[in-house]
Amino acid sequence: MRLNRSFSMKDHSEFSLARQKGEAKGGKYLVLSTLVDTSKKDGQPNESTKKAGVIVTKKVGNAVMRNRLRRRVQSILAKYIDQIDDQGGTRYIVTIIRWRAPDATFAQLEKDWLKQANRLGILTTS
Repeated sequence: MRLNRSFSMKDHSEFSLARQKGEAKGGKYLVLSTLVDTSKKDGQPNESTKKAGVIVTKKVGNAVMRNRLRRRVQSILAKYIDQIDDQGGTRYIVTIIRWRAPDATFAQLEKDWLKQANRLGILTTS
């Protein structure tokens, strides 16, 4: 399952904004940061949307390992993107993969991501 390109964060400024001004919770395998931007552009309110991005540093492993972990987390994001509450603005979600993640199974990564998402209160209860 792939994350739709319309949900992908592309600009460095989006990542920086979510990391610096947003709220973050850390788990064993990843850190999840989130920010809701409800600012107005040209007098018009922001459209409700979600933007997700994944950060994997070289500390995690070689390129094959980093890409494998990035694909796993993007798959988790694709699975739960519809359950994320945007709160009437643009919801930025940044997942930073920690150095312990290569030892984790997909189920462990998913469990850790869900735990942090629930701690941050970004998932809707439906």
